[in-house]
Amino acid sequence: MSDETSAAADTGLRRDILTTLLPAFDGPVAPEWVLRLLGQGLGGVCLFGSNVVDAAQLRALTASLREAGPESVVAIDEEGGDVTRLYYDRGAPYPGNAVLGRIDDVDVTERVARTVGEALADAGVTLTFAPDADANSNADNPVIGVRSFGADPELVARHTAAWVRGVQSTGVGASAKHFPGHGDTNTDSHLALPVVDVPLATLRSRELVPFRAAVAAGTRTIMTSHILLPHLDRELPATLSPHILHGLLRGELGFEGVIVTDALDMQGASGGRGIPEAAVLALAAGCDLLCIGADVAESTVEAIVLAVEAAVASGRLDEARVAEAAAHVRALAATAPALRAEVQGDASPDGFEAAPVLSSADIARAFEVRDGTLAALEGAASVGTVIRIDTVANIAIGVAPWGPFAAETVSATPSWLSRATIVGLAEDGSLGDPAALAGPVLVIGKDLHRHPFAVSAIDALRAARSDVATIDLGWPSDDRAYADIATFGASRLVGESVIDLVADALAADQVVVA
Repeated sequence: MSDETSAAADTGLRRDILTTLLPAFDGPVAPEWVLRLLGQGLGGVCLFGSNVVDAAQLRALTASLREAGPESVVAIDEEGGDVTRLYYDRGAPYPGNAVLGRIDDVDVTERVARTVGEALADAGVTLTFAPDADANSNADNPVIGVRSFGADPELVARHTAAWVRGVQSTGVGASAKHFPGHGDTNTDSHLALPVVDVPLATLRSRELVPFRAAVAAGTRTIMTSHILLPHLDRELPATLSPHILHGLLRGELGFEGVIVTDALDMQGASGGRGIPEAAVLALAAGCDLLCIGADVAESTVEAIVLAVEAAVASGRLDEARVAEAAAHVRALAATAPALRAEVQGDASPDGFEAAPVLSSADIARAFEVRDGTLAALEGAASVGTVIRIDTVANIAIGVAPWGPFAAETVSATPSWLSRATIVGLAEDGSLGDPAALAGPVLVIGKDLHRHPFAVSAIDALRAARSDVATIDLGWPSDDRAYADIATFGASRLVGESVIDLVADALAADQVVVA
């Protein structure tokens, strides 16, 4: 840090700017520069899977962060399903939103969210970027899918509100996302700028319904989306649009909490303009807390500070707007649950895991199983071959273990999955001769219909043999053409239910599918 920067470290404007910033870093220990900037007013940090080794390490890390910045936020993406950071090494022990939406019991959803909140509070985390409040109206959505409670806005609304109530009952703040709604997209905003070209009337009757419910439930924060809505703003994505944030979110919906940006390193926000300029525009639009992205360098933080200072000096950005944003963040930090001296309840020392709210059978009842699918397994000693379809995970989910493969790695008792021959199939791979595979054959993947190589492989298998069943742990196509079993989630808990469902079919003399 330069002498000028050091001398200005405690000036009011610089401190306020720092308070609006939420960087991240790689590894299990906070870098010196992060601790130093926390002492100068940095708003907090966002934790990722790379920051988590085990429970003891994570509690030590969050304690160091909160000691360095008592008015800071310690945030994480823990959605309680496919997107998990606490359980990035093993998959989450929760059902995920789409499964909860299909069960459609708001008391269960609230209990699950409370369990997630207790684990986060035990870990020393103060804010989770959840729940996902998007109504997933597009089955080809590459980034939302099973992170959503469903396609029906009213269903999504009641479960969003329940999730907010549940997690915030533990003291951990919620963040309904991705405002004003990322459900009707077929583009990933991490990689490009999605366009939702619908009129405001459609937004009001669909996208905004869950966010109204989140506001009514008292969500402390709402996260913006990097999507373009031409009927509201032809030039700027929602994160950078004063009309959408000030007019719609603050004005029409009456939200008074903290507006958080999705990560500014995403192409939907900073593409073509850079992160510092995106930060200036986000603050001017009404955002309070700026997520910068994963593994952020100190130089990036300082570049943002300089850009905001220059924008204030030139009159592009009102200093009072920066002070207002910083005040909102400090007020949020003041709601944080106290650091706990001991882990609560039955949480295990290595994973903050409590007893699951739902049983394996409860989860399985949320699956869609095509008539006759399990009959092919009757009388078989075990599954012969598992075709594991590996696709590139979206950046929000990352490379956490998924589904039955996650469940098997932590199970004390090997299942039919460990006895089967597992054939991994990626986009550049070949299936070989389908008829030569030992049967029965299970194809297991996520969002199978969205991947031409997976569709081609399944078509070839079905043409060659009759003992093939497909298990889609993602969001299936509307016609379910490539999902004989659709689980609507790929968390470890869902994976355990898949293992049990197949095991029951193998053991059954007769399988009746409701």
